[in-house]
Amino acid sequence: MRTEAYWIVLAALLPACNATSSRFAVGGASASVVTASGDIRAAVDQYRAMLGPDNGNGPGAHPTGRREINWDKVPDEKAAPNFLPGDFFNGSAAPRARGALLSTPGTGLQASASATNAAKTPVAFGHVNASYSKAFPRFSEERLFSPIGSNVVDLEFRVPGTDTKALVRGFGAVYCDVDTTHTAFEYFDAEGRSLGKYAVPIADAGLSFLGVAFEQPIVARVRIEYGTVALGPDDSPANDVAVMDDFIYGEPQAAKSTCP
Repeated sequence: MRTEAYWIVLAALLPACNATSSRFAVGGASASVVTASGDIRAAVDQYRAMLGPDNGNGPGAHPTGRREINWDKVPDEKAAPNFLPGDFFNGSAAPRARGALLSTPGTGLQASASATNAAKTPVAFGHVNASYSKAFPRFSEERLFSPIGSNVVDLEFRVPGTDTKALVRGFGAVYCDVDTTHTAFEYFDAEGRSLGKYAVPIADAGLSFLGVAFEQPIVARVRIEYGTVALGPDDSPANDVAVMDDFIYGEPQAAKSTCP
């Protein structure tokens, strides 16, 4: 039986439109939490500074720093209405070597269509629901990211460009149109133990940011929840759908084997 006490940090209850930084002890690990809604730029930059310099998109590990995904370089043939391979951002060479493996219990993963795609697929998941084309604000460029057929994504880490399991100091991301506190991240260590679940600030028709950073690389997986239901053609006012823009996470470091 486990005896550690884990904290549920309801970051969405913090004041909107202000960047807020807090520090918590979660399961024996110290975590710094950065949240914002509305104008999130300062909070995003604060979180980037916590993790360190951007190490780009090439293979190999760095001792410090961060990696980022903003979806905008996904080619049209890998974007909506097509599914994005879960290992797209763990390629063996730049610009895809970023150490991120994505999966969903749903139908698949999608980056939204660009405004100039040859097939004329509507932007911002408008091919799923026409109202989405104007519903979701953007933080960077055009493309957004979401699971299809589910409102859950699991993110695991690898040493960029390899199959070596990795740990990161933290993960943060930009959400678009969060209406309820159901939208959240839960962090797990290499043994599958929860490091805490953190709610994303509410920003109806706006942008939200949540970033959590631990003192050492201990995060092996992040479970990401999107609203209360999957994207779909028949949304009702009782449901909340949300999608994501930029991902920011600590430089993936090789996980030490626990085998004797």
